[in-house]
Amino acid sequence: MVEVQEMNDDECKKLLARIGYGHLGLVRDTHPYVVPIHYAYDEPHIYIYTTEGKKTEIIEANTEVCLQVENVNDENHWQSVMITGDAVQLTEKKEISRAMKSILATNPNLTPAMSLHWMDAWVRSNYEVVYRITPTAITGRTTVERSTKPVSSGHRAAR
Repeated sequence: MVEVQEMNDDECKKLLARIGYGHLGLVRDTHPYVVPIHYAYDEPHIYIYTTEGKKTEIIEANTEVCLQVENVNDENHWQSVMITGDAVQLTEKKEISRAMKSILATNPNLTPAMSLHWMDAWVRSNYEVVYRITPTAITGRTTVERSTKPVSSGHRAAR
């Protein structure tokens, strides 16, 4: 059986800074929507680059989001961090520029956001959107190595 423990704040932040991709959970009305996404962590904020579409429509209706980030080596060795917060679309050029610097450092190709969406046979649309998530809660869990040493009860066996 795997032992799991809570990660402290510093451990959560280190995982966020190291990984750069996760799953973004959104809700519109009562319908959940989860997508894989790249992000940039620039403490205390998380920045997300995307193009207009279903994600942006849902965030416009409900700014509360959840980002799940994980590092899984195998079923017995993993870490997982959950961030909840509000996503705000950046509109000021200075803010967008700062966010894009962080985003491009972690995801220089802007994948998978830069995909083609054809409006007709000749024109494609990619309306870029940058969000800043301000975490309201960050929690994490990790597996713990179990000792393989037998536990001593302190009693000697009778002879």
